[in-house]
Amino acid sequence: MTRRAYIVAEAGVNHDGSLRQAIELVDIAAKARADAVKFQSFKTSNVITRRAPKADYQKSRTGAGESQYEMVKKLELSEADHLRLRDHCRKRKIHFLSTPFDFWSLDLLVRKCRVERIKIASGEITNAPLLLRAAQSGKKIILSTGMSTLGEVESALGVLAFGYLGSSSRPSSAGFRASFCSDLGQRLLRERVTLLHCTTEYPAPFEDVNLRAMDTLATAFGLPVGFSDHTRGLAVPIAAVARGAELIEKHFTIDRGLPGPDHQASLEPEELIDLVRSIRHVEKALGRSVKAPAGAEVKNRTIARKSLVASRRIRKGEVFTARNIAAKRPGGGISPMRYWEVVGLKATRDYDADEAID
Repeated sequence: MTRRAYIVAEAGVNHDGSLRQAIELVDIAAKARADAVKFQSFKTSNVITRRAPKADYQKSRTGAGESQYEMVKKLELSEADHLRLRDHCRKRKIHFLSTPFDFWSLDLLVRKCRVERIKIASGEITNAPLLLRAAQSGKKIILSTGMSTLGEVESALGVLAFGYLGSSSRPSSAGFRASFCSDLGQRLLRERVTLLHCTTEYPAPFEDVNLRAMDTLATAFGLPVGFSDHTRGLAVPIAAVARGAELIEKHFTIDRGLPGPDHQASLEPEELIDLVRSIRHVEKALGRSVKAPAGAEVKNRTIARKSLVASRRIRKGEVFTARNIAAKRPGGGISPMRYWEVVGLKATRDYDADEAID
């Protein structure tokens, strides 16, 4: 039986700094029957310098006149906002998740919001202090790997293993490597970490998605893998599930025409509904690896297959040959697979044209 993929509806910062809009995004995700809705948690002054440039896609959506700091500052959610969103998620029976970008937000999510999982963004995969603090919380971690090499992913996993092991020694590269290589460290990673393949571009070009890298992550590290999608449309995340993704993350918005930085690369509400529905259909269609007639098609075998019949009138005692027998529908009689066993035998009775040979 195919494992059911965990679908994360990524609200991100598509609330545009409005709690009311964030609550509406929760409602949309719940209606679509996603498993979780995810936001982003940060104090701008902790994560971005005032000189940090915008990405090209951010400039195209929000203009080049303001800095990245100024743009992101308007997208912060307060502690009270987080707690309100968590409570609303519980009411709507959908999991509340968020991505922390600093210690303040990580502690808020772990201690106040009591999230079940922590999502680490691709840009934080080299942020060893944040990785270590996240693992020390003991929470399960979803680690996105956009922009990364296999070596960088392994280094990040070493930090997580070190944190999960609760080592009292001073953090070091040698300690991370030893933790990663230890049997207990590997077991804890398998139990608590899901890796997400990702292409960090908004929207991501199809030719840069490289879905096969998801298979490489699974082979290299033996961990559950999934896909964080930034492409347009539904095709790629659905394909990822067909390739074995255990978790799918997809941005969504109330309206793609809104002015924030991520709306354009996001699904609108009806599209999110279609995505979840399509993934569930694909999971059913994957079925088992056994090749055997499905229950729904057994009844059609007699209709679609053929039997050996008389191609013209045959008299008793006449020899069956290629001139007087043929394979025609319906099935249920002698299978044409036995054609050569029948050729050369004598008819034991008279047959009318199209009458089944018995």
